[in-house]
Amino acid sequence: MGNPKAFLEIHRQEAGYRPINDRIHDFSEVEQTLSTRERKLQASRCMDCGVPFCHWACPLGNKAPEWNDALYKGDWELAYRLLNSTNPFPEFTGRICPALCEKACVLNRFNHEPTTNREDECAITEMAFQEGFIQPHTDIKRNGKKVAVIGAGPAGLAAANDLNLMGYSVTVFEKNEAAGGLLRYGIPNFKLNKAVIDRRIKLLEQEGIEFRFGTPLQLPPKEGGHDYLSIEEFNKALGDQAPLPSGGDGGGFAVVVATGTPTARDLKAPGRDLKGVHFALELLSQQNRVLAGMEFSKDERVTAKGKDVLVIGGGDTGSDCIGTAHRQGCKSVTQIEIMPRPVEGPEDPQNPWPNWPRTLKTTSSHEEGCTRRWNINTLEFLGKDGKLTGVKVQEIDWKPNPEGGRPIMVEKGKPEIIKAELVLLAMGFLKPEHPEYPKNVFVCGDSANGASLVVRAMASGRQTAQKVAAFLK
Repeated sequence: MGNPKAFLEIHRQEAGYRPINDRIHDFSEVEQTLSTRERKLQASRCMDCGVPFCHWACPLGNKAPEWNDALYKGDWELAYRLLNSTNPFPEFTGRICPALCEKACVLNRFNHEPTTNREDECAITEMAFQEGFIQPHTDIKRNGKKVAVIGAGPAGLAAANDLNLMGYSVTVFEKNEAAGGLLRYGIPNFKLNKAVIDRRIKLLEQEGIEFRFGTPLQLPPKEGGHDYLSIEEFNKALGDQAPLPSGGDGGGFAVVVATGTPTARDLKAPGRDLKGVHFALELLSQQNRVLAGMEFSKDERVTAKGKDVLVIGGGDTGSDCIGTAHRQGCKSVTQIEIMPRPVEGPEDPQNPWPNWPRTLKTTSSHEEGCTRRWNINTLEFLGKDGKLTGVKVQEIDWKPNPEGGRPIMVEKGKPEIIKAELVLLAMGFLKPEHPEYPKNVFVCGDSANGASLVVRAMASGRQTAQKVAAFLK
């Protein structure tokens, strides 16, 4: 540690966002960057705390004290090598991770000014690309064994990357037209520029991973005593698609299922079929495709332009809908959440440090303008001539359940109507159910655990890669 007093002398400094009146008119990334000097000063604040709770909190086990120290000393290449040893795609997490490590930082306990780990890792990775420290591995020794990965989201990409570097011949199958999963089709460009994804995919292709897009694939379940899925049976599931070549000197084959959580949680209230009620991803994925050059007819287009918008769901997906609605030219945005308002401030009495505090989160999208309400239950979608005009809602309260378990919802206020021509359902996703697969089929990421963070999906992908390798050996 180069400066043992830095955490006492230097305050936390975040890069912040572009001005609101500037950023709401485009889909460019809203977050700014610090200068090299300022970034080194922020890295110097990482103290020699003895017990690195940041390492404990990060699902990937990132060694923040080590690469922050290298960054402070100006050794950007070493900083990236240390960062990349645990994190395969730090350019993703450096932009969109909620930074569990920062909430567990000892400085967060000390003065609520944790080290800027997320911004630091983004800066390190961008410098590594800029200076040419990141080059494709072209000397990978192949072992003759093959792995098929179904799904090119963060979990599938992490598994594919690790297995490829181990020497396996990896083919990634993706139902969409490009890789990234929710990184590409769920997260808006103003949070993650899709050129960042393309840059990494190009590198993975140069390292030998084959990507097949537009290829939906459903694996057959295990039948009777059949414990092993062969390449021939896998090719049968591919149907008319080009088959995987069989043979090779390794004689091993495995499949990784990383298809995420494709089914959004619905709201079966009266009027659900009115025109103007959509799942959040219908808006988000379409907008990202439009920015990529895809065209949609007027009837297909989901847009907030000139409309009063109601977002149902108080999480990150709902926040992304708010920012997107502003950029599309909405008239107003209201966000409602059925659960109570979280506690304000840096500390959560129910989840004390170093755990993640479930406190009120205000995002860059919220700052752009939004009416936020909690303890609101949706009763009915209202419309005229088949088109949405408003939503009947009611304020509720939560009472302790005398039998234990989930609290009981009780009515509190009178029903009211929120004017809306567009409703976006952002209430999370349902955990997929899988049949019993043969022993050489492995499920990872959100597909195995339910919807969660990108960093957890990547960690699951890496862990699954180790399980696949152990099986094939």
